[in-house]
Amino acid sequence: MKIKFWGVRGSIPSPGPATVKYGGNTTCIEVRTDAGELIILDAGTGIFPLSQSLFSEFPLTSNIFNTHTHWDHIQGLPFFIPFFVPGNLVKIHGAADPVSQKGISEILSAQLQYRFFPIREAELKSDIEYYSLKEGEKVVVGDATITPVMMNHPVINFGYRIDCNGKSVFFTGDHEPLRNIYTPDETEEYEKYKETMAQKNKKILDVISGVDVLIADTSYTPEEYMQKIGWGHGTFDTSIQMAKEAEAKALYFTHHEPTRSDNALEAVFAEALSRNTRHDGDPDYFLAREGMETEL
Repeated sequence: MKIKFWGVRGSIPSPGPATVKYGGNTTCIEVRTDAGELIILDAGTGIFPLSQSLFSEFPLTSNIFNTHTHWDHIQGLPFFIPFFVPGNLVKIHGAADPVSQKGISEILSAQLQYRFFPIREAELKSDIEYYSLKEGEKVVVGDATITPVMMNHPVINFGYRIDCNGKSVFFTGDHEPLRNIYTPDETEEYEKYKETMAQKNKKILDVISGVDVLIADTSYTPEEYMQKIGWGHGTFDTSIQMAKEAEAKALYFTHHEPTRSDNALEAVFAEALSRNTRHDGDPDYFLAREGMETEL
């Protein structure tokens, strides 16, 4: 498999001279299977430059796996060029909304209303297929198998594991480590929720276990996180802990805080590594940046 990062910022695009090294586009990751199948993880603004690289492959079949429907993970979708060219097939996968009972097709149909965008969905020239997924429901794309698992975020968020010919990658989407909503004084509730947390964490780790590459939401430092509890994002330290517990071979930090410059990002990364001494058998650590590629 080949992995390429096209967008690594969180929350809002952050272009400019202070972010040119790591990039200012929001989340989008390209995964190519050994057979060349195209899998796209999220459709932040990074999906636009990705789509500009695809012309030579038309007519093309692409598989977009949406982690969740927050704006920074879908805002590039209407600008995905294959939509506008006859002969292309775009398959969009993601969670259904259990409250409204609406499927993943709502993402595109809502974005392509005239109040938001000048082109209606009916005017798109490609074929489009929608697949609303359930947790644990495996999807086969060519020689790869994709497994969704529910992560912890203020809206339903699927993390995705991709397995292909003995190699694997997992992307968390946005994820905040579970924390007990009760105090130890609330003994019965505290213990029950503690058990619920343990079961949920085990389910997540069982899916991530042994991956070659873990790509994790690492928005905050521990100090920043204390001011943003409940916002649904992780820290450098919690991502490192997850990677170690899952025995991942490599960890890529992504969803960078949009106000953080390249220099500041490298500084907090170095501080995190100094707090978490790497031992034999621990993952290798990388700051994801636009254009970064790795092959498994």
